[in-house]
Amino acid sequence: MTQSPDDHHHHHDHTHARPTGIYLISPSGAVAKPEAIDLARVRLGELGFKTAVDRTALAVHERFAGTDKQRLAAIARSLKQKHPVVMATRGGYGLNRLLPHIDWKAVAESGKTFIGQSDFTAFNLALLAQTGAESYAGPTAVFDFGASKMDDLTAALFVEALSGELEVLSFEAPDADAVDARGVLWGGNLAMVASLVGTPYLPKLRSGILFLEDVNEHPFRIERMLTQLLHSGVLARQKAIVLGRFTDYKLAPNDQGYDLPSVVAWLRSVVKVPVITGLPYGHVRLKATLPVGRKIGIATEDGMAHLVLQEHH
Repeated sequence: MTQSPDDHHHHHDHTHARPTGIYLISPSGAVAKPEAIDLARVRLGELGFKTAVDRTALAVHERFAGTDKQRLAAIARSLKQKHPVVMATRGGYGLNRLLPHIDWKAVAESGKTFIGQSDFTAFNLALLAQTGAESYAGPTAVFDFGASKMDDLTAALFVEALSGELEVLSFEAPDADAVDARGVLWGGNLAMVASLVGTPYLPKLRSGILFLEDVNEHPFRIERMLTQLLHSGVLARQKAIVLGRFTDYKLAPNDQGYDLPSVVAWLRSVVKVPVITGLPYGHVRLKATLPVGRKIGIATEDGMAHLVLQEHH
């Protein structure tokens, strides 16, 4: 799943130094189990990363990891500390209300590599919309590295992506539409992407490659959010729509067979854009680390899809 057979030479690329330090912040929901952070630090240490935890990472105010002011201060501190990577401890809810108060230029100019998922989609996309800077959609400390059992492939993909060694991400996409295109990769959690429509924090990309996932959302709600992206003109501007995992929902008797495949069939019927399913990304154990804001290639053939994340120059 990591790379295709023909790029086994990719480890000889010495232009990328592997980042060695990770700073953990909690920009969204409160951390319920501090011991998950301890376990995450042990696991990240075993992968070769030094870690530091922001001083309010375990703060609690209502459902949030501290007050808005505390969470904004944590983001500001993350720009000034020494570690090159800044990782969200978890998602949840809470970034949308902070977006107007974050100095996006300072975030971009810090040169830090930001990574998170779920609610962190708002941060990834606001940074891209406001500055054009890249960041990552990928694992978080609590869910992935602090899990009772860590997914080894998720960890390997994380290390490879951060060090620039992951050139091609290949995955099974049996019913994918034919596509061979280049565009800026962007997206993340569908509910977060939809929540940014009509705001200054949704990237205005022409010919993007949009990836989407969600959790605890019934298929009709997934379709409703997709219609918002459709009717606002976002979907028509993409070179490809790549669907990750949509998990943890229950069908009701009145669905009468209307399930996720119905939504995908509907989506294909209303857009001319190629739709690719099977991306290993979402609120699931196995997830790729994806560069939001990077120009990448996408191609499908023989039931496989390939994301070309690093171009050879």
